[in-house]
Formats: sequence, structure tokens, C-alpha cells
Amino acid sequence: MINVEMLSTGDEVLYGQIVDTNAAWLADFLFEQGLPLSRRNTVGDKLDDLVSILRERSTQADVLIVNGGLGPTSDDLSALAAATAKGESLVLHEPWLAQMEKFFKERGRVMAPSNRKQAEIPASAEFIDNPVGTACGFAIKLNRCLIFFTPGVPSEFKVMVQQEILPRLRARFEIPEPPLCLRLTTFGRSESDLAQSLDHLTLPAGVSMGYRSSMPIIELKLTGPASERQAMEALWPEVKEVAGDSLIFEGTEGLPKQLSRALQDKQLSLTLSEQFTGGLLALELQRAGAPLLASEVIPSQEETLAQTARWAEERRENHFAGVALSVTGLENEHLNFALSTAEGTWALRVKFNTTRHSLVVRQQVCAMMAMNMLRRWLNGMDVASEHGWIEVVETLKV
Repeated sequence: MINVEMLSTGDEVLYGQIVDTNAAWLADFLFEQGLPLSRRNTVGDKLDDLVSILRERSTQADVLIVNGGLGPTSDDLSALAAATAKGESLVLHEPWLAQMEKFFKERGRVMAPSNRKQAEIPASAEFIDNPVGTACGFAIKLNRCLIFFTPGVPSEFKVMVQQEILPRLRARFEIPEPPLCLRLTTFGRSESDLAQSLDHLTLPAGVSMGYRSSMPIIELKLTGPASERQAMEALWPEVKEVAGDSLIFEGTEGLPKQLSRALQDKQLSLTLSEQFTGGLLALELQRAGAPLLASEVIPSQEETLAQTARWAEERRENHFAGVALSVTGLENEHLNFALSTAEGTWALRVKFNTTRHSLVVRQQVCAMMAMNMLRRWLNGMDVASEHGWIEVVETLKV
């Protein structure tokens, strides 16, 4: 197994001023390729610290992917750190300088003198192309380790990993077959409840059951070597049975995308009315390409469950929509949901603990609750069901 590590650089990453989305993406991407990361480190914009960790990790890792620090400013120190660690100088890569000048000229801009720095790489480095930006990458061999240097801009980083770095790894190393990972996502069950219900499972050698909690969902992951595929697939139905009514989707596509496809398959348009969720439902479904006919966000107002159901039905009829979905405002720790279709209208009244979670989390819970109602109806299931830790206090069908 190749020992692959990542080093994120920059004070803004080290001190939590930005979220390191590149690290999360790389870990997931390499895992899917059969190259799981063995370690991740973060270091700030200090030359001595950068040089020190490059030398340290180069004695432990087979591959190190360094992210960030290739920009034109004085705090971009990755190229200098690489050269210093190697005991050599930086040299100007003339073809890349010409490419940078062309990049700016085609956009009607003058290249600042500081950008010239982005074409300087260690003397012994292997040049790595950046097809979408101005910071080239490069690779060096230090001690036992092949070290790749990449820019911090996510769009540039991802393209370079996929198009430049991964092919080099495949050419230089024997990469094992990617592991198998079976995933499902639940809504309305706690992590501890699910774990307790799955503890009895006897897992094949090398196979593990993982849990990822990201309020309001819990993802279950059965992960193991590809050689155990048959045993894992035989075990998977039992995992799904434990998830039961809380299972909202399998795989990684996400609920909004699956709802969008189901609505399109049934040739149904959707209209939305939101109060407490503030447009979050519309945002998530629109991004997934759902056939939205109309959506509105209105001020919070107290409604009986019958009023909510009637309003959803009127919205559907007035807009000639196939389905209408409504979320009311939060009043006295209660709010209403309604789903209106040609087959009838369903409404639920739910009680929420308003002190346990932040407003953002409670809005996410409500958006998921509404989408789950739609999912259940599209799949021919009872719209009103048990929702675990969500307390449904009243239901209505008209």
C-alpha cells in the first residue's frame, strides 16, 4: 500500500479563517481511486516551518501532495521551501512564463511583475501543467518521497490532481483496486440508535461499518476491500432493514437530485411556499434541476393545520402544478408542513426544541422533513410516518 499524505499550507487554513475543502475533496477522491490518505497536516506561512515539515514527511511518506502557497504574493512560499529543502535554487521556467503572459493578454490584462514568481520552480523539479490557472505545479523527489506542489484554488487543484497527478501515480506505482463502499443516508434516527442496532452484525475481514453525522442526516457506510464484495453485498440488505423507515436514499447522489429525477419521470411540476425555511427548499431543489413552476417566501404567520393544507391545495390549483409543498412559520415551537397532490393533501404539525440547535440547523431539518414527505409520496409510501426524534403531534388528510 502506498503511503500517501497531504500537506495544506497557509495561515488562513491553519487558523481556521477558511474551511479546507481541498483536503476533504482529496481524501474522498483518492479513497475512490484506491489510494486512501494516511495522514493530513497543516502548516502556516513560515518558511522554516514549511522546510521542516517537508524534510520530516519526506522520510515517512511515499507521496506527499502539498496544496497552496504558489501565488504571486510574499506569503506564497511553497516553491522557495521546496528548493530550500532540496538545497538548490529556484529557476525560471520560460515556457510557463510565456504561457502566463499569453493568459493575461488574451483577457485584455497586463501581467503584474509579481506574477513572474509563479514561473519559478526548484532547479531539479518536474514541471506540472495547470490548464486552468496561472500557477504551475511541480514535483520533486526528496529522500524517499515524491512531492507534488499544487495551487490552493479549488478549481485548479482538482483539475491538476485528476489530469496531471493521478496519471503520474498510476505510471510510477502499483495501485491496488479501489475499496468498495456501500452508502445509505438516514433521517430521523440518532447515530447511537443506529449503531446499537447494527452492533450485532458479523463483518467480514477488513470490512468496517462507519457513521457520518451531519445534522440532520446520518450516513451509514460499509467499507471494505473489493475482494469482499460478495460478502458485503449479502450483508447490505440487513443494514437497510435496520435503517428501515428512516432510509431516505442510497449512494451519494443526494435527496434533492433524486426528487428532481422522480418528478421529471412522472412529468410533475412543483410549487413551493416557504416561511420558516426562508427559500432553502427552493435553493436545494433548483440546484438539483427540479421542475419548479413557482416558489415564494412569505412572512411568518400562525396557521391551523387545516389552513396550511388548504393553502397548499390552492397553490397547486392556482398554478396548475402537479405537486405543492408548504412549510409554515415557527409559532410556539410548532410548525406545519403540507403536501398537496391530485390524489389528496397531507399535512403534519411538528414540535421542535428551539434551544437545542441553531436556526440554520433547524431550517435544514425542516427542509429535509418537507423533502422527505415528497419522497415518500413519490415512492408510494405513507406521507405521515414516524420520524424518530422529530415529534409529529398532529396529522391531517383531506
